[in-house]
Amino acid sequence: MVLAPVTSARVVPMRRVEASLAIGAPPEAVFAFVSDLDNLPTWQPGVISATQTTSDPIGVGTTARVLRELMGQRLTVDVTVTAFDLGRRLALESAASGLSVAAAMDLEPVTDGTNVRMSTEIHSQSLFLAPLEGMAAGIAQQEMDSGLLRLKAAIEGT
Repeated sequence: MVLAPVTSARVVPMRRVEASLAIGAPPEAVFAFVSDLDNLPTWQPGVISATQTTSDPIGVGTTARVLRELMGQRLTVDVTVTAFDLGRRLALESAASGLSVAAAMDLEPVTDGTNVRMSTEIHSQSLFLAPLEGMAAGIAQQEMDSGLLRLKAAIEGT
């Protein structure tokens, strides 16, 4: 008897979280604020500092080193800009502790300002780390919700 090899598609685990909020400012103003690394600790929970590691101007391919606190630990993460559409979209990718993260912010003009939509996809880099995705997604959702409220307050001055 000859057995044929069994093939199967590898399922890559992934978690996605999303949030949105209206901000009373035009998309260009919101984009200018979020794309300035000096403002990152102001609105992103857990971020202590962010330093651009490539030369200006910021755009696709720009890299930065972000120091953040996560669950009581300080963590340095290298981040790469993967989308930069002035006034409309900013996307970043990073990897740390066996998880890769792709985050995006999409800005849409509305009557009284901007609708800001954020999304984050978390991928484990091995099946052994897949259980961490859920925990990371829960933290990402909390930080995203809080971050949008802090962003609104910072931009609107409230």
